[in-house]
Amino acid sequence: MLITILGWQGPVPGADGACSGYLAEDENGSAVAIDMGAGSLSRLMKAIDPRKLKAIILSHLHWDHMSDMLPLGYLAGMTDIPVYAPAQPAPAFDALTSLGWKIHPHEDMRLGDMQISFGPARHPVPCSSVRIECHGKVFVYTGDTNTHPGIADFARGADLLLADAGLREADWAENKPHLSPALCGKLALEAGVKKMVITHLSPFNDKDLLLSEASAVFPETTPAEGGLRLKV
Repeated sequence: MLITILGWQGPVPGADGACSGYLAEDENGSAVAIDMGAGSLSRLMKAIDPRKLKAIILSHLHWDHMSDMLPLGYLAGMTDIPVYAPAQPAPAFDALTSLGWKIHPHEDMRLGDMQISFGPARHPVPCSSVRIECHGKVFVYTGDTNTHPGIADFARGADLLLADAGLREADWAENKPHLSPALCGKLALEAGVKKMVITHLSPFNDKDLLLSEASAVFPETTPAEGGLRLKV
């Protein structure tokens, strides 16, 4: 399984950056896009012909995770590809369906060699974490989340954990919508994962500081960046 980072920032893209977007491919060429935030579409076009996608998963319907679905919908044949997403917030859901996207709820499924399942996340709008198992390897994406019971079990034993480090440790609070890098590290330790990539990095935060906060807890940590390709 190959994971490509298309977008890694939030809630806005930095200069030459892109918001959340990821691509998962099995060894036989089946591909699924996970999130499609601002700026991620152009990077997707570099990686694959979007019309070859088997599915698109949107972890939730905040604009920094789905806004590039709107121009993507203009590409002939794209709206025949199933999209798996929550039905709320209504304005974002209506924007997708107005272009003809066919929206399905998050439900466990198999795409090619990839077995995909969904777990809960704690965010201001409905959101899911995503787990993909393929040929004995496991990739887990937290989606946008703060701490909550069950997330460590959902990520248990992952070969690669892609974790939401949207807040510096100094900015984190129990009622905030994201994890901090240190909390991502604690999650990785508790879940027994092998490697972690921190993502949803604010362009206004120091990436080296975020990495140091995470790697102090879990040394096998890398920051997400555009074009990063990870074999799982």
